[in-house]
Amino acid sequence: KGNYYRNWRPEIKSPDDIWNEIVRVARIPGVTSAPKLQPIETRLVMLQTGMRAPMGIKVYGPDLATIEAFGMQLEEVLKEVPSVKAEAVFAERIVGKPYLHLNINRDEISRYGLNVEDVQQTIETAIGGMKVTSTVEGRERYPVRVRYPRELRDNPEALGKILISTPTGAQVPISQIVDFEYIRGPQAIKSEETFLVGYVLFDKRDGFSEGAVVDDAQKTIQARIDSGDLSVPSGVSYKFSGSYENQIRAEKRLSIIVPIVLMIVFLILYFQFKSVTTSLMVFSGIAMAFSGGFIMLWLYGQGWFVDFSIFGTNMRDLFQMETINLSVAVWVGFIALFGIATDDGVLMATYLDQSFARNKTDNLRGIRDAVVEAGHRRIKPAVMTSATTIIALLPILTSTGRGADIMIPMAIPAFGGMIFAAITYFIVPVLYSMREERKLKKIES
Repeated sequence: KGNYYRNWRPEIKSPDDIWNEIVRVARIPGVTSAPKLQPIETRLVMLQTGMRAPMGIKVYGPDLATIEAFGMQLEEVLKEVPSVKAEAVFAERIVGKPYLHLNINRDEISRYGLNVEDVQQTIETAIGGMKVTSTVEGRERYPVRVRYPRELRDNPEALGKILISTPTGAQVPISQIVDFEYIRGPQAIKSEETFLVGYVLFDKRDGFSEGAVVDDAQKTIQARIDSGDLSVPSGVSYKFSGSYENQIRAEKRLSIIVPIVLMIVFLILYFQFKSVTTSLMVFSGIAMAFSGGFIMLWLYGQGWFVDFSIFGTNMRDLFQMETINLSVAVWVGFIALFGIATDDGVLMATYLDQSFARNKTDNLRGIRDAVVEAGHRRIKPAVMTSATTIIALLPILTSTGRGADIMIPMAIPAFGGMIFAAITYFIVPVLYSMREERKLKKIES
């Protein structure tokens, strides 16, 4: 038997803790930390948005210098947004890379009888190289390129000594016909939708959803523009982009899918009971489960909820309880909940129908006795149905492996909804009794 050893420090309990510790010890004034993205996640985000961050602002404009200047203004504004992680805000510095320009003096080359193409070809061959032939080594073919050695190509003074042949056969140094000039230019030229573009990257603080962060940032920027503190240069436009766009598109689809699912569930209940009122009684379980799912999501974000330890294991850490924002996974969990939340109501309503069909009652006492009898006979099967569902969700809620970040938000609504759906054990019989008593009063009157 071996002993369990943990090499991590006590305060390190999750990958987020490791990342936060790296950011803390590596903090340098004037330097921002990168957004926390895993390698595969980074590739997916870049394929979706073109940026190396989960969210950002794309600035479009007529020239790179204007784009960079406006991006730096947006950087200062975003740092003041409460839901934005200030240390992760970064506007790309587009212009700043040194370039060596070789400006051909046309008057000088004409004096030597040269043209621009001759000079450019000589420079291209000396610096970039030119393919002169190919060599065959076995089954492989390799190109042979000729160019100046690196020590000459890296030195501007040596470049000036490159010789170019004139039509008369004389050799003229490049420095006599070319002016060397250092300039600042772009590190990279990016374009989207036929416009030059620059990025302002940022990340959200813990406890905020991406959609809420973008809304806060948009309001803050618009408020600055309205007050005159921030002006958008002529020809410049900007838009927010990021993985949250997938969330918005999914929510639009879900706004159509969720009502359709509820309608299908109701129709299935109606085909079973052939009664609108009975179907609505059973359908009340969905309302209870729906509210229970939201209550459980709220409880997950409360620090006091289940904040105790059993056998040295903190329950909040075991169930990875933290703020859960509404996402596609959460809504998928609600859709699954709608299907199973009616199970208990169906059990109860089915036996109530059978009980009243078997025992014809014509008085108030008989109605209530039939309802109580049905409740007694079906409470155990209903509890067993709910209990098995709730217990089956526990391994998912405590999972930490691959895919847990998707499965846990899906399971939370079902877990909370099935707990609160237990109220239907009492609601369905009470509603059924009210309906039968109302029928009895109509007959007596």
